[in-house]
Amino acid sequence: MPFLTDDELVRRAWDARGHSCSQYSGFAVGAALEADDGRIFTGCNVESSSYGLTCCAERVALFKALSEGVRAFRRVAVVTAAPRVCPPCGACRQVLADYAPGIAVIMANESERILSTLDELFPFGFDQNFLARP
Repeated sequence: MPFLTDDELVRRAWDARGHSCSQYSGFAVGAALEADDGRIFTGCNVESSSYGLTCCAERVALFKALSEGVRAFRRVAVVTAAPRVCPPCGACRQVLADYAPGIAVIMANESERILSTLDELFPFGFDQNFLARP
């Protein structure tokens, strides 16, 4: 399967954002996650009136991929229409660190794009090494 350019991956995230269920916050987010084999898994934020039950776009995309048996990832694009580029939230950074350590992260809004890595965004993340028993 051919790999997408950054522009194409960001476009897929914008497409996913169009499905956002953000009726409470009005803050629509889209994500497109690229597996090592080139498959793309998209997600949008899905809100609940009980805010703690809301699921972010990045986790929706990751959970879709994991539920299909995918375990290796290359990049994730995250898009919003906010005036500033928006990084993944702390919960998403943690889950990405668990399942996609070191992944490249493309953050974009309508006028700007920032390329980073999860390691740069989450430098001292909690991982399985803290769970090891003596």
